[in-house]
Formats: sequence, structure tokens, C-alpha cells
Amino acid sequence: MAKRVFITGVAGFLGSHLADRFLERGHEVVGNDTFRSGYADNLPSEVEFHEIDCLDLDEMKTAMDGADIVYHTAALAHEGLSVFSPLEINRSIYEATTATLAAAADTGIERFIYCSSMSRYGENKTPFREDMEPDPQDPYGISKVAGERLTTLMGDVHDFDTVIAVPHNIYGPRQRYDDPFRNVIAIFINRMLQGEQPIIYGDGTQKRCFTYIDDAVRPLSKLAFNENVVGEAVNIGPDKEFVSINTLAETIASDIGFDLDPIYVEERPQEVELANCSADKARQLLDYQTEYTLRQGVAEMVEWIDERGPKEFEYHIDLEINNGNTPETWQNELI
Repeated sequence: MAKRVFITGVAGFLGSHLADRFLERGHEVVGNDTFRSGYADNLPSEVEFHEIDCLDLDEMKTAMDGADIVYHTAALAHEGLSVFSPLEINRSIYEATTATLAAAADTGIERFIYCSSMSRYGENKTPFREDMEPDPQDPYGISKVAGERLTTLMGDVHDFDTVIAVPHNIYGPRQRYDDPFRNVIAIFINRMLQGEQPIIYGDGTQKRCFTYIDDAVRPLSKLAFNENVVGEAVNIGPDKEFVSINTLAETIASDIGFDLDPIYVEERPQEVELANCSADKARQLLDYQTEYTLRQGVAEMVEWIDERGPKEFEYHIDLEINNGNTPETWQNELI
């Protein structure tokens, strides 16, 4: 049976890909965005679009009316920056989640899928598992965990299903690549295509897994309908190809044919050294599997950015704290 799916941040990277997925399967998609983090041409033409902020409660209620399922993907997903702009980041996550949940409860939705973050795990031992106690290390992660708990509470009180999705470093076409504060793969590609060396915080030995967008959207879309995920938190990301930032830079440079000589700068405060998740639960509940290697995904993203053309970086969020701890790359707009 076709459903009416509401997606916050529907013109964003993840939101627009989810919209495509549901439209292809015959569902009706409606959503909102302010274009702070996404590109206008990401938005599928078939979406019923509302250019409103999640914080506009009355307008959100009107836009969400008649929706069956809500995916809350909207956020300023700037983990590192949140240490220096905590008010703005918190407002876009916890306050926006509060308003979105209020609209969802008021309009009588069936299921709410909250997109959290791997930042919930902080300094836990890798690989991160869903039953670990959250240990966020920055304001972004703290806000995400608070949003998880509020989602569960509101679902219990107002009688709608809830699912906590925990995506892991998603990248690919449609991701904003002129943002100097986040999306390491996009930043590296954008700089190298302009003949600029990548800037690496610390010594580059910090390690991550990265999820190509197609490999994330397939399992994420199942959260709307699978009964076995209700009330669960589920990691969405690979537990293979756990690579250092140095290796990531080498992979991108190899694809572009770039003579790599990275610029190393001081490490960022509160950056977690090791972050990768266990995908066991997703394999069990969602039949999760990946189709893209890091090298294949990087090649797809390089081609997309190259076709659109590299861009100058836009410092679109003000630093609320500018002191001796603030990265020089942001203070002096060096990226």
C-alpha cells in the first residue's frame, strides 16, 4: 500500500536520495528544507515541497498533515564545528527535532524515523554496537543523543512507532562539497580538483569507515515498513575498509591522478580517534550488505563534482567561539 512519506531536509544529500527511493516505489513524498545544507537541484520534481524551517511549528503541522511516515534527516551536521558554534548546531538538531516531533504527534503519524549519528558512541571501543551506552564527545553528539531520547519518549506518549537510525559517514553525489566545516571526502575532492593539497587535522592516523549513499539508502528505506525495527537503534554503515584519513587522501588522489603532499595542521578538539560500527544488527534485521568499495564510491563522487565544477568554500556558519582552541583553518578561512 502506498504511503505518504514526509522527509525533513528533503533537498539535502540524504533526504533527496530517500525521496527518490520512495517515489520510485510508488509512494507520495512531501518534505521541507531551507537549503542551508543542500542544493536546490537535489530536490526531485515530484516532491510536494515546503520551504520552511523545522522550527516553524504551525507551518510544519500544516505541511505534515496526512503523512503516514516521517524521516527526520534535517540538521546542521557539523560535529567538529559544534565545539565552536554550539548554539547554532544545537538549535538545528535538538530544538528542530522537538518541533518536528510535536508536529508529528499532533498530525497523527504512524512511524517516526530519527536519523542520529555515529557521534553518539564517542570514545567507546570499536566497533560500535547499538547496545553500548552513548558517550558523545561534543555538543553535536550530545544533541543527537538527546534527540534520540526525546523521539522514543514522544512515540511512547503519543502512540506512534519510532526507529533510531545511526548512519555512518555517508558520502556521494549531491553532498555539499563547498562546506569547509564537514564532509571530509567532499572537501578533499574539491581541493584536489582545484590543484590544492588536502588539509589534514592531526597526523592523519585517525580511522573511519565510509558509506556510499546507495548502500545507505537501501537499508534506511526499509525502516519505514519493517516491523522488526520498531523501538530499535540500528547502525547503518559498513564494518569493513576501516581506513585512516591518510589512506582516504591517497585513495582520492589516486583516482584523480593528483600528486599528493598533504598539509598537516593541529588536531581538532574532541575529535574521536577511532570510529567504526558493527553492522551485525543491520544484517540481521535489514539484510544489510554493501555493493560499493571505498574506491568505487570515491570514483562516483569525483566524477559528479568534476562535472558540476569545483567551488570556492563558503563559510556559511558563524563561529560563536573564537579563541586559542579554534582551528586556524576556520579562523582564517584557509580551506
